[in-house]
Amino acid sequence: MDNYEDTNIDNQEQEVLVKRPDHRTHRKEKDPNRYFVLRNWLNTFFILGAIVGMCVYFFGNRDVGTYIVMGSMVLKFVECIFRVMK
Repeated sequence: MDNYEDTNIDNQEQEVLVKRPDHRTHRKEKDPNRYFVLRNWLNTFFILGAIVGMCVYFFGNRDVGTYIVMGSMVLKFVECIFRVMK
């Protein structure tokens, strides 16, 4: 009298039992690349602004360089907002 006699399950039944329920799968986005081009442009302007700002900071006026870097950081924050919105 073994308690494990009724637990014989073949592979197909195991796959059905192990299958992940549908409610746990992620929804597909309507348009995954909706903001892709805009985000790329914002990133490009951010990188260029950061480079120019650092050059102005080290080789010119430190205040102006700081303002340029801070302005380019605003572009990066906007890009991050678009990334979160998806």
